[in-house]
Amino acid sequence: MGNPRYVKVAEQIKVIVADMLERRIKDPRLGFVTLTDVRMTGDGREATIFYTVLPSSPERADEEVAGTAAALRSARGLIRSTVGKQLGMKFTPTIEFVSDAVPESAAEIEAVLSRARQSDAELAARSAGAVHAGESDPYRKKRDEDEDADA
Repeated sequence: MGNPRYVKVAEQIKVIVADMLERRIKDPRLGFVTLTDVRMTGDGREATIFYTVLPSSPERADEEVAGTAAALRSARGLIRSTVGKQLGMKFTPTIEFVSDAVPESAAEIEAVLSRARQSDAELAARSAGAVHAGESDPYRKKRDEDEDADA
């Protein structure tokens, strides 16, 4: 965000939209929504609202996410007009809802970490009874140099 003023406006938009989703929007398709972030363009003309949906069951996750996206699309006009009234700005930004990829990214990172832990455990198990190929300490010590000098 270029203009620091729009950082505050974005936070206000987040609060207004969250309040509307909780109290005024009564669409049955709307699931358990969490607003994660609001980003505005440098000129303040467009606001992108990122959200996540917590599904009631893993089997219905795709259905609930799609239903919530449709409900947010249909309520976009009402939300924009309410945001404009409450902010009192000369120009009300257009609003776009985007599903946030944070949960998917977190699950992917967790899977990678799990594979790394498993690989580390396998390596530790293989190296448990291993011995060094040469001497256990291949580095020369000061006493070795003294013995070489005496000889």
